[in-house]
Amino acid sequence: MKKINVSALVIALASGTAMAKVSTQEADKLGKQLTPIGAQKSGNAAGTIPTYKGGLAQSQSADPYQDIYADELPLFVITQKNLAQHKKNLTPGQIAMFTKYPDTYKMAIYPTHRTANYPQAIQAKAKKNATSSELLLGGNGLSNFDETIPFAIPKNGVEVVWNHETRFRGRNAEMNAASIPVEQDGSYFAIKSRSKLALPQYLKGGYDAKKDNNILFYYTSFTKEPARLTGNVLLVHETIDQVNEPRKAWQYNAGQRRVRRAPQVAYDAPSEGGLSTTDQTDMYNGSPDRYNWKLVGKKEIYIPYNSYKLMDKDSKYKDIIQAGHINQDFARYELHRVWHVEGTLKGDARHIYAQRDLFVDEDSWQIAVADHYDSRGQLWRVAEGHAVQFVNANTSWYAGMISYDLMSGRYIAELSTEERDAYKFNIPMKRKEFTTSALRRSGRR
Repeated sequence: MKKINVSALVIALASGTAMAKVSTQEADKLGKQLTPIGAQKSGNAAGTIPTYKGGLAQSQSADPYQDIYADELPLFVITQKNLAQHKKNLTPGQIAMFTKYPDTYKMAIYPTHRTANYPQAIQAKAKKNATSSELLLGGNGLSNFDETIPFAIPKNGVEVVWNHETRFRGRNAEMNAASIPVEQDGSYFAIKSRSKLALPQYLKGGYDAKKDNNILFYYTSFTKEPARLTGNVLLVHETIDQVNEPRKAWQYNAGQRRVRRAPQVAYDAPSEGGLSTTDQTDMYNGSPDRYNWKLVGKKEIYIPYNSYKLMDKDSKYKDIIQAGHINQDFARYELHRVWHVEGTLKGDARHIYAQRDLFVDEDSWQIAVADHYDSRGQLWRVAEGHAVQFVNANTSWYAGMISYDLMSGRYIAELSTEERDAYKFNIPMKRKEFTTSALRRSGRR
């Protein structure tokens, strides 16, 4: 179980910043009117969103990259010409993409399949957390939280943000992916890396109450290409309360053969090419402390979903990457209910985004679309998380993440289409793999 220290809890309770959990009676809705992790089980009145029936069943022998909906045809395609009749089901950022690229941007809308599913043990923890988990320190920490989804029945915006950050991602995972900055003319290069993500309770030896007290997960990323970056390694100990204990990060520079602390790996530190921020990784990550988060409510939005075509191993990056935006023939959109959370920058806080609107899939707690605004209130960047259900690991994650810069006409794509063993789950990992000593060793390989 994850708790921050008792003294912090006492201070928080004394100052009235601990938020109430839901009652047992309300939590009993989980698995009945609500899905086990808090989505509305029933479909919509129009019949365009079906009733949730449990999602895709786990199958460890199944090909996780197989497009089970490959034979489906779109219900319709949204273009600039018919945009007006579909605006109510689009975010401002999505609408802006049609305005920016009126001749080439389109969204093919397919039948909705509510495929998200999580293991029964995770569902049980979500229900237990609903009656025990609390926000502390103005929403910057969690108490009485066990592994995943602390607020299946959220009452405010920051609780939804925490659900995204703590959602189940298949226990220990290893990923091979490419980060691809794309210029206005469609030219690009790929930065390829191998990453590992481990939760403390799934490390060999299990959860250590002393070492893991404020740890959400451990993470490493080893750069494989291009040659000028090969051997560089990032190590992160992701803390839960990052205000009292900031994220611990180190970088190994292969050229200098040195390990250095990397406090800059947080908030709005730029990614390669300056096309996204550090806290846009995984659509949003890190401390929520710099924003006031408002829960606007639920909406029905066309979001990227069941995006298996982006993981088609017969395709190449050159087939997907083009000027302005990805080849939308590889994108699949469905109508889903999302939680709309609006984050506005606090008056004393610094960040290049003055406002960010997150649209979070109700069935998985994954952010599907994020609209980002600059200090003048202008829409600047729109990001999409193209979701898939990995049936071999019984978890939802992304086939790709794209962040479009509406001002420069450039974008950055996070893809794994060409990579071998793109996602591997339930990998045995040891705590010593996530130390600075291991950082030096991995960088010399």
